[in-house]
Amino acid sequence: MNLQKISRGLILAMLLVLGFSANSPAQQEAYRISEPITHKNLSVFLIHGKNELNNENILTLQEAMEQKILAVFETSDVNELTVQNKSPKYEVFIQSGDIVKGGKQDRVLSVDIIIPAKSGKISIAAFCVEAGRWKQRSSENVGQFSSSNERIVTKDLKLAANKARSQSAVWEEVEKTQDKLSRNVGATVNSAASRTSLQLSLENKKVAATADEFVKKLSGIISGKNDVIGYAFVINGKINSADVYASNFLFNKLWLKLLKATAVEAVSEMKEARVARVVKVGDIKAFLDGADLGKSEERIVTDRVKAVTREDGDNVVFESRDSKNKVTIHKSYVKKQ
Repeated sequence: MNLQKISRGLILAMLLVLGFSANSPAQQEAYRISEPITHKNLSVFLIHGKNELNNENILTLQEAMEQKILAVFETSDVNELTVQNKSPKYEVFIQSGDIVKGGKQDRVLSVDIIIPAKSGKISIAAFCVEAGRWKQRSSENVGQFSSSNERIVTKDLKLAANKARSQSAVWEEVEKTQDKLSRNVGATVNSAASRTSLQLSLENKKVAATADEFVKKLSGIISGKNDVIGYAFVINGKINSADVYASNFLFNKLWLKLLKATAVEAVSEMKEARVARVVKVGDIKAFLDGADLGKSEERIVTDRVKAVTREDGDNVVFESRDSKNKVTIHKSYVKKQ
């Protein structure tokens, strides 16, 4: 047995002693990463692995709001909202980066959280993704949010919301994203109804149509693959981000919303044709490994969910652990540079 194998075995043994779940650090060898599928400047690598979560009585935030099972309420605090799950049966998985539309300002929810059935009102951390407005917009309900069909769309926004946890940084990155999209779709994406709203920019017809081209080309790549639990992606030849979930069931529910956000980021970073560095499966594995073995920091989100941030010089992963099901329900990886 060589030294590399011995080292990996020791790391894994130590992590198991510390009580890490099967979907936690040093488990990259349990993942299989497919060769990339590419459209224009976007390459997607599918991540295959074991299902660690068998619970299928779980809805996404988008599904729950569409079915009017879960309500998101305005609190008049920019960085805090409340949610209530009225279902007697379904839990709701809210993912950091989900945008809710309406209220006094559109918000992005900044933590992964699982809302139990018949939850009562629960507080959730948020950031504003629409600077300036603090009143009803058009005929929208000012006290409650109407939908969650979009996500934040760049890795810099993810870092602003999840790593820096800074409202001013979120506003700055929203403005940069709007400028990039306007330049690359050939029209201003800022809405007359609210020029600072990221949500309304993502609803812009040119943005939606351009991103939809990517979605149509790539959405079917998971069909028939019941072991896909996540994906990583590369834009312009540079590793960007990855998301891994506790089950194929949960990943499938989130796939189209994730892919749309990824497509919008690819549009925002579209450049003139040039030869880009070829990113290989080994590069993606090194990216995941580097983040997973980084220095860790923990914080309690709820009695049930713990957030763990791991970071090395180049990479960061935001990990959400569910104590009820004893799994890491979601890992969001970001390449910092």
